[in-house]
Amino acid sequence: MTLGTAPVSVLPGVGPQRLKTLGLLGIFTLFDLLSYYPFRYEDRNAQPGRELEHGARVTVRVTIDGAAGLKYRGKRASTTIVPIVTEDFRRLHAVWFNQPYVKDQLKPGRKMTVTGKYDANRRSITVATHDFVVSGETVHSNRIVPVYNVKADITPKILRNLIAQAVKTYGEKIPELLPIALRQKYRLIDRLDAIQEIHFPKNSDTLHQARRRLIFEEFFLFQLKLQAFRWIHRHEQPGVVHVATDEEVERFIGRLPFEMTGAQKRVAVEILQDMKSKMPMNRLVQGDVGSGKTILAFLAAFVAVRSGHQGAILVPTEILAEQHFRSAVELLEPLGVQSVLLVGSQKEKERREVLAAIESGAAQVIIGTHALLEEGVRFRSLSVVVTDEQHRFGVEQRSIFRQKGHAPDVLFMSATPIPRTLAMSVFGDLDVSLVDELPAGRKPIQTYWITPDKEDRSLRFIRSELAKGRQAYIVCPLVEESDKVEGVVNATDLYEMLKDWFAGFEVGLMHGKLRPTDKEEVMRRFIDQDIQVLVSTTVIEVGVNVPNATVMMVYNAERFGLAQLHQLRGRVGRGEHASSCILMSKPDTEAGQERMKAMVATQNGFVLAEKDLELRGPGEFFGVRQSGIPDFKIGDLLQDAKIMQVARDEVQTCIRTPDFWTLPSYAQLVDFLKQEKVLLQRAGD
Repeated sequence: MTLGTAPVSVLPGVGPQRLKTLGLLGIFTLFDLLSYYPFRYEDRNAQPGRELEHGARVTVRVTIDGAAGLKYRGKRASTTIVPIVTEDFRRLHAVWFNQPYVKDQLKPGRKMTVTGKYDANRRSITVATHDFVVSGETVHSNRIVPVYNVKADITPKILRNLIAQAVKTYGEKIPELLPIALRQKYRLIDRLDAIQEIHFPKNSDTLHQARRRLIFEEFFLFQLKLQAFRWIHRHEQPGVVHVATDEEVERFIGRLPFEMTGAQKRVAVEILQDMKSKMPMNRLVQGDVGSGKTILAFLAAFVAVRSGHQGAILVPTEILAEQHFRSAVELLEPLGVQSVLLVGSQKEKERREVLAAIESGAAQVIIGTHALLEEGVRFRSLSVVVTDEQHRFGVEQRSIFRQKGHAPDVLFMSATPIPRTLAMSVFGDLDVSLVDELPAGRKPIQTYWITPDKEDRSLRFIRSELAKGRQAYIVCPLVEESDKVEGVVNATDLYEMLKDWFAGFEVGLMHGKLRPTDKEEVMRRFIDQDIQVLVSTTVIEVGVNVPNATVMMVYNAERFGLAQLHQLRGRVGRGEHASSCILMSKPDTEAGQERMKAMVATQNGFVLAEKDLELRGPGEFFGVRQSGIPDFKIGDLLQDAKIMQVARDEVQTCIRTPDFWTLPSYAQLVDFLKQEKVLLQRAGD
């Protein structure tokens, strides 16, 4: 039995109900418990009575010096008061509010440690927590005490007791994963010591050493999974060597209705070099909105077809899939390439015909939504997969794409500029290309930051644009009015108000609570210009191309991050007409004001991404628990970026070691990869 498989119920005191509550905290095994780290610490080392300061939070060792009294005020409110004496003979009172049950515990002569707020005028301590002194060491007082996030009937004291019990009983079973040479190189303490000290530190120095060791370990193991996945994919699963000629590539480029940018040409060369190699491509193409990444996806698919295989392009929504399909037909059909569309809403007869064409190979470029990943979709010879706007996918999800062909080349596209610090962790198993240049002639989007008192003026400007035959997006944070959030505009009320403002024009409403089919219908009507003003929350699809839309107005812009505002701004400026982005905001924080200033100052998504990371941190940059973004237990991607870099470099050194998979010093790491299902089976095992 390992700590990773032993249920936490092996500990005394963990019955069915407590087991259920621990599950709400994500604690199911002993390892889950031991790696449930404190979010802060309190110094509860006892102070002499003579050093207590009025209004301060204090910890004092005392002896109860009389009978406890209980006073009621009303039916429920109660106050328990007991006289106490400190170790240096200062007489005080300890006070508990609304805890009448403690009265029976407060017996004269009992020794205890109390922590709470000290009132010098009343010579009393309002007790936040107390702990009776018994023989042996306590984990609740007279030390640096860990504080955990808890739920329901699991109190911090209960959790501390359980963790202390687990360390004492099963600590020797904690395996050491890091090789001794690595620990010596960076002066890292042993794993068992780190677990003990992170929960029950002797002092601030041992706590620092524990955090340092565990952060490095967490980042190292994360990078190990990424780099091992990459190594296995590149070295043990030879891919397709694509053999399209330079003349055929030139034919494709010659069909484009524009001159490729220097950045597009550079990335195209990187993609073509990958596709000519026997090692499967595993590349991320990052490019700002409107930088022309889709053409690179079509180029990869075209090269696959000219090499005798098939290419698939996976996109998140049906609208985007249909848009790509129309572009593919226009570009690739004259080159003799047959494209098909596969989406969930297709009728059964059409779907059967498309599936048959995919399986026979008659369909050469397949564009679709997640319907492409279903078991019933069988390719004749899939050699390249392009996933558009799929930065949310983690390593486990990425492996799905490779099951549809024999180690196909995989190309990821993302219009979300991601700072290097985060890209290193999120996309550590990928080669990264940047399309960091916009097509010639692309008009810059004029961005304005206005306060709410300028709303009417902005709406009049939008009406003047509508009169020219243009369209507008109007975005706000909420779907409906909320009791919890005051002063924030919601889409439902705004829609009703704007129908009067824009009388004579069609106003549409889009938000996340609509059924998917209704959202698709509203968006189609906007694309077809049946709707002139689209009032929406942030569900507007990234990548949808509406060249006639020239205004993006965002209410309560302070409630969005820079990355999100930049994506919204990128919905306009996609046609020949001058476009504007209006950010209506009255930030009450300096960071909010900095975001607005940054949006006005630059249209470079990568500059804004770095600023967003600086102002908000990695968690908020991507949103709460967005799939694929690592949810580290102790490491911080921003504060601990240097440790992540060191861990990545060390993992690369390990993986490149010729005998990595067989050396005894790396055996624990290889076992870890097997347990994580990164390493399923290797030749010769």
